[in-house]
Amino acid sequence: MADYDERNHERSCCPIACALDHLGDKWTLLIIRDLLLGKKRYQEFLESPEQIATNILANRLKKLEAAGLLTQQVYQKKPIRYEYVLTAKGEDLRMVLQTLAEWGRTYYPGTKVFTAHV
Repeated sequence: MADYDERNHERSCCPIACALDHLGDKWTLLIIRDLLLGKKRYQEFLESPEQIATNILANRLKKLEAAGLLTQQVYQKKPIRYEYVLTAKGEDLRMVLQTLAEWGRTYYPGTKVFTAHV
């Protein structure tokens, strides 16, 4: 694991601040949730109940790739189409999201945890 390098962080050396620099917007963790549940293709993300706008989805996917949380892989050449796969760094967020889901179920009764994409 790399040592802290202030050039790589926007706010401070606090690990929570550093994580939020990449994950702390309205959409990013929901995209990671969908990846963890098996979604891979752009259209699949658009079908999520939160109804992310296409421009925001494209932007977040690029940011997640730049942060090393996912990679894109070509699955069709003409026209070129990509699918998205979590890296080990992205996969390591699984426990974070599970814990967040448990907290949400405790404090927001009636919510449900989504299941894997089939």
